Amino acid sequence: MDTLVLSEQEVFRRQSLDELRNKGINPYPAEEYPVTAYSKEIKDSFQDDAPRREVSIAGRIMSRRIMGKASFAELQDAAGRIQLYISRDDICPDDDKDLYNVVFKKLLDIGDFVGIKGYVFRTQMGEISVHVSALTVLSKSLRPLPIVKYKDGVGYDTFEDPEQRYRQRYVDLIVNEGVKDIFLKRTQVFNSMRNFFNERGYIEVDTPVLQSIPGGAAARPFITHHNALDIPLYLRIANELYLKRLIVGGFEGVYEFSRNFRNEGMDRTHNPEFTCMEIYVAYKDYIWMMNFTEQMLEKVCLDVLGSTEITVGDHTISFKAPYRRITMVDAIKENTGIDISGMNEDQLREVCKQLHIEQDKTMGKGKLIDEIFGEKAEGNYIQPTFITDYPKEMSPLCKRHRNNPELTERFELMVNGKELANAYSELNDPIDQRERFEEQLKLSEKGDDEAMFIDQDFLRALEYGMPPTSGMGIGIDRLVMLLTGQTSIQEVLFFPQMRPQS
Repeated sequence: MDTLVLSEQEVFRRQSLDELRNKGINPYPAEEYPVTAYSKEIKDSFQDDAPRREVSIAGRIMSRRIMGKASFAELQDAAGRIQLYISRDDICPDDDKDLYNVVFKKLLDIGDFVGIKGYVFRTQMGEISVHVSALTVLSKSLRPLPIVKYKDGVGYDTFEDPEQRYRQRYVDLIVNEGVKDIFLKRTQVFNSMRNFFNERGYIEVDTPVLQSIPGGAAARPFITHHNALDIPLYLRIANELYLKRLIVGGFEGVYEFSRNFRNEGMDRTHNPEFTCMEIYVAYKDYIWMMNFTEQMLEKVCLDVLGSTEITVGDHTISFKAPYRRITMVDAIKENTGIDISGMNEDQLREVCKQLHIEQDKTMGKGKLIDEIFGEKAEGNYIQPTFITDYPKEMSPLCKRHRNNPELTERFELMVNGKELANAYSELNDPIDQRERFEEQLKLSEKGDDEAMFIDQDFLRALEYGMPPTSGMGIGIDRLVMLLTGQTSIQEVLFFPQMRPQS
């Protein structure tokens, strides 16, 4: 059995915990504490000539300056920080001064939660503060916080190591300014999108996370086992096929914010578990969806940032609609000088050799074209750009192009050199869809472990008839990265996947 090894500070805090209990103070009370105000609102609304305002606040002690019969402390709540002025005779009006002399000065530590009642005032130094009249212990902290101290401009006891921050996000949120704001903006992104969709009458739905066939994308799935049914199941790689089943069933517009799982590599823009929003609207095509997508993103930027412009590194990126549109073939030609239109698999392999792009025998035409675009073109599209009209081999769920049967009606939105959104005029011909699935099966037999499975139930649904439909998926994590100026996906996930600690 592991033995708990405690630091000197942890031993001291446990002793303080016992002493609080010995004095009849419950360090973890069950009663509700009445919070009537928050630090930011208190400071924003304060007026020197206004009547005295009584408040009840709660939060974590982040600093203390003990000064005999009176002391200052800083309290951090959900909205920010505010200074406390604590006088011994105010919080201990009777002869018993233990609450101040023993509890506050000796048994409470930085990191402890307290409830405070008092009135708001401005100190002689001009700082808006709360003059404390009552103090209640709400929760004793048993581990010391890494509170940053500065000397000669150098910070000590910082909590900046990325691996530590991601493993202990709770500490990161407490001590590092700005981290909480990233996740508040993340919530604002969800709310803005929901409002945009709901105002148009589209319905938010839930679809299965555990699926018998991992469909809707080309990706390697996580596999699990259902004991009661004794069958393998897959964590979803996408929710597309289930949302389109709902369009078959009569909904004209459905969307879902889904947690998706892909058993693939991890880097600064990929996490095995990520959030995607997918929306499907009947009687629309990919041209309509391009207009819809740029309008949505413009609104999200305004709602979250108050501007359509963001700064990413050396680039100023504008989400003001409309966005540039260029076909995939033209994008490759624009960046390589090579026109790949009409090329067969052997010719594409020669292009890859010419451009020094790695390839292997498992790659079909679609994978080869995707590698060429990814290596030589994708990273050059910094401003929002719709890359359109993908070869049909790359898009097994997408409708053939109305003017060229070798292409599909698909776009990907590139921003800052990365894919942000992917959309189709959805394939609703069940015979064509079955043939596309069978082509994917051949790729799987060649060794492509990302090729799609044949989903017989989805084909059955299509045979009942699906109206013309356009669908779009957008990577929420990447969008939040852009809007908050982060270069790593781990910064916008509360708890990113990490290797087990040794």
